[in-house]
Amino acid sequence: MNSGRPDGGRRPLGTRPRVGLLGTGPWAARTHAPALAAHAGSEFAGVWGRRPAAAAELAAAHGVKVYDSPAALFADCDVVAFALPPDVQAPLAVEAAAAGCHLLLDKPVATTVAGARELAGATARHGVASVVFLTLRFAEPTAAWVAEQAARDGWFTARAHWYGAVYPPDGTKSPYAASPWRQQKGGLWDVGPHALSVLLPVLGDVTELTAARGPADLVHLTLRHASGASSTAALTLSAPKAASGVGVELRGLPGIAALPDWTDVPGAYGRALDALLHAARTGEPHPCDAAFGLRLTELLAQAEEQLA
Repeated sequence: MNSGRPDGGRRPLGTRPRVGLLGTGPWAARTHAPALAAHAGSEFAGVWGRRPAAAAELAAAHGVKVYDSPAALFADCDVVAFALPPDVQAPLAVEAAAAGCHLLLDKPVATTVAGARELAGATARHGVASVVFLTLRFAEPTAAWVAEQAARDGWFTARAHWYGAVYPPDGTKSPYAASPWRQQKGGLWDVGPHALSVLLPVLGDVTELTAARGPADLVHLTLRHASGASSTAALTLSAPKAASGVGVELRGLPGIAALPDWTDVPGAYGRALDALLHAARTGEPHPCDAAFGLRLTELLAQAEEQLA
């Protein structure tokens, strides 16, 4: 175990850093915990959750420790992985950064600009590394595809859609449907970060944004980017199962490029942890760090304000 520095600054990483998990919901059980347990370059140290019984069950499934408080987990771990609602995640991540822990965050990092700004500021102030798990930026072949398109010039426009069927009118709700924050915030906040995480690195930062409502929680975004290109995004968790799907299409001087399919989400999470450990050891920020998470929150909050 690596102990934290007395001044709360970031701690050095050994050959097998200890990783603790905060959260016990379906996402934690299906993705985070299995990926952490399978990761060859780190040690899955244990779990804390707001529901002690669920934390005990998840920890037992992987043969790891149950922590009785976040602070106890921070003191025992080098890295903290988050599988919590965004506005529970943000203040705990600030505490973890102050304890010297590196942060593997979930999206969105917060649903208020103030919360996201405080989190990003804490990572800079305490010198800890951060990575936001944005699936398309770590899954393969999508991650390589984004990097390839970002290296090309001349994109004219793009269209993205994420028609999620978490609350479908023609079938059973998904295991994530019970999440109160998803019910409140809808597709804009849940899948909006995924779409933006592809559009921004390829087309540049957003300089103009317009948002409009569709049926149920469907939100349409029209974006102008720093490169001069424009894009659109359609985001919902309430699509009919028969109409669900995800896609990004780019058009410009290089021709037409479409986002490839991906499947291995736990593997993508493992690659996100690899990226975090690299950033922690080298001091080189990852493109999907807390500062990028803050920028996504700023854009989503701007859209939400227009919709209100």
